[in-house]
Amino acid sequence: MGGDRAGGDGNSGEAHIGGHRSGGHRSGGGPGATGTAGPPVADAPGPDLRPPLAPAVTTPSVAAARRAGILVTLVLGGLTALPPLSMDMYLPALPAVTDSLSASAATVQLTLTACLAGMALGQLVVGPMSDKWGRRRPLLVGMVVYIVATALCAMAPTAGFLIGLRLLQGLAGAAGIVIARAVVRDLYDGEEMARFFSTLMLISGVAPVIAPVIGAQVLRVTDWRGVFVVLTVVGVLLTLVVVRWLPETLPPERRHSGGVGAALRTMRGLLADRVFSGYVLVGGFAFAALFAYIAASPFVVQDIYGGSAQTFSLLFAVNSIGLIAVGQLNGRVLVGRVHLDAVLAVGLGVLTLAGLALVLMTSGVFGDPGLAGVAAGLFVLMAAMGLVMPNITARALGRTPHAAGSASALIGTSSFLTGALVSPLVGVAGEGTAVPMAVVQLVCGLLAVGCLVVLCRPWRAAD
Repeated sequence: MGGDRAGGDGNSGEAHIGGHRSGGHRSGGGPGATGTAGPPVADAPGPDLRPPLAPAVTTPSVAAARRAGILVTLVLGGLTALPPLSMDMYLPALPAVTDSLSASAATVQLTLTACLAGMALGQLVVGPMSDKWGRRRPLLVGMVVYIVATALCAMAPTAGFLIGLRLLQGLAGAAGIVIARAVVRDLYDGEEMARFFSTLMLISGVAPVIAPVIGAQVLRVTDWRGVFVVLTVVGVLLTLVVVRWLPETLPPERRHSGGVGAALRTMRGLLADRVFSGYVLVGGFAFAALFAYIAASPFVVQDIYGGSAQTFSLLFAVNSIGLIAVGQLNGRVLVGRVHLDAVLAVGLGVLTLAGLALVLMTSGVFGDPGLAGVAAGLFVLMAAMGLVMPNITARALGRTPHAAGSASALIGTSSFLTGALVSPLVGVAGEGTAVPMAVVQLVCGLLAVGCLVVLCRPWRAAD
């Protein structure tokens, strides 16, 4: 766990993390702190010309985090759960928001797009900040801003104001996402990192299960503004938990110096690694398929197939349970036994096939599938994400031990930005058909598979 041992993915023999190859050089899986891309181990072995890593010293804070174990896991799970809480608790209220603010469905969907875009852009700022100043300070600032923005959302008088406030909410909420991943990278490597991300999915995955249910229950006693009041309270409680129980995991000797220019050079160096960029794009397109479901499903279930807000929340919970269950299968059974890229390829294949099935069903090729048929296709698509999400993150961060914050920012930005871009597309044909949602999911699945094959070339890592 962490530190001085080689941290490959378990099957390929790659060692990216603070270890030594048999030839005596450090593995050069990812770019260094200076932003110069090191040669990918599997494709172009050679001497690593980057500055050496700081000695693998276990600082008191890192040691404390490891000893805390499940406590830190719960804190990090809470941080990664905040974005789905912010998005999914609000979903049952979307039709009510359109009526309350006298706005169209497409306009209200922009509140989702704004929040997602904010999360994407915010990570580009917070990630390098956390590499320079440590993890705690940027995280706490982001949490405070998130609380203020969420409270103001509850008082938004128009759709335009709500869109702007959701953008600010997303910008601030990005701190929890990017720093949680960076903390995991500080503490773990290789297979342990993949297992931890699967465990984190179990913790954070509870949020998509309970969020629409909570949102639907809130709507029974108040209007959509009450959802943001609940989110404000959640933000306050999580901030107090972070202050009390999350230690600093990036010691001063491993932090980066320099300003904006240095951060941009680091990111440019990360993106110069073809394999890392490939994993970033794969994750982005896979998340876009997932967000097409998130953005469209309230209208598909309630407006097209006539389900209630309670029915929608129940189906959303069932789909989320499928994602969590497959994620635990990945972490507890597959990691260490099957190459991570092989598991990832299977997940992407199932996701793409589910998208194809949804296109055929929603376009009427098999007649009217009804809500049950579409729900089954969406369940398979969501479950496949349990094989995709933890392994993408582990494979990408495994190549970048020198700039975990910046790498985490690029991974998150790609995912949330592609999600924000597909959100308007799912409603291009109006509110009476689910075909655009299915087409977006199929296209995103095909693009993810293409990026894995062309850029990541996983068969080389396996060899």
